[in-house]
Amino acid sequence: MSRVASKTNDMIELGVNIDHVATVRQARRTYEPDPVVAAAMAEQGGADGITFHLREDRRHIQDRDVEILIKTVTVKTNMEMACDEGVLAIACRLKPTWGLLVPESRQEVTTEGGLDVVADKGRIKTAITKLKEQGILTSLFIDPDPAQVQASAELGVDAVELHTGPYALANHHTIDNELKRLIDAGRVASDAGLRLHAGHGITYANVRPVAAMDGLIELNIGHSIVSRALMVGMREAVAEMRRILDLQR
Repeated sequence: MSRVASKTNDMIELGVNIDHVATVRQARRTYEPDPVVAAAMAEQGGADGITFHLREDRRHIQDRDVEILIKTVTVKTNMEMACDEGVLAIACRLKPTWGLLVPESRQEVTTEGGLDVVADKGRIKTAITKLKEQGILTSLFIDPDPAQVQASAELGVDAVELHTGPYALANHHTIDNELKRLIDAGRVASDAGLRLHAGHGITYANVRPVAAMDGLIELNIGHSIVSRALMVGMREAVAEMRRILDLQR
C-alpha cells in the first residue's frame, strides 16, 4: 500500500512548493537546480503533493517544468495560476490534480494577498468552469475573511487555501488575533463543506499553531523548506516538516 493510501484521515497533507528551486536556476538561466529533481526528492521525504506556480512572466517555473512535473510526480500536483487565459489553457491541457487560482502582480516578489472573490466573481467563475470541465479540482487562495470564504463556496470550488502570510509576519502583539482570523475563517470553510487548506510564510518555527487548526486538511509550504534544503538537502528538509506535522495530531 502506498504511503498516501495508508494515511489516516486526521493526518495533515503536506504540499511542497518548489518554485524557489526554479528561482535559483533562473538566476543564471541555466539547467540546475532542476525543480523536477527537487519534486522527486520531496516525494521521498514524505510530501503528499507538489505545488508550483506558472506565472504569466515565467519568472521561475517554466512551461517545460510543468510538462515534466505532471508526467512524473506520483503524488498529487497543485498548479497555482492567475485567471490568465494562456496559463489556464496550459492547465486544461496538462490536467494537474488541483488548479489553485491566485492573484498575481508583476511587481510583487511573492504573492501579497488573497483573491478578492467578492469583487471579482465573474472572472473567477469563468476560470473555475474551464478547470472543472477538464476534471481538475479547484481551489482559491483567499485571505482569512468569512465573506471571502462564503463567496468561494458560492462559486462551487472544492477547497479554499487560507493566506497565512499576515500570521507569519505577526509580532507577539498581533499573532493571537491573526491566528484567530485563520481559525474563524477555517470554521466557515468547513461548515460550507469545503476542503480547508492553508499556506504562505509558514516555517518550521510557526507551523504548529496553524497545523492544530480544526478541520485543516492540507498545508502548502515552500520557501522555508527550500531554504532548509540548502543546508540539509531536500529529502531531509521535507522529512523534518513531515515529522512535525505527524506529531501534531
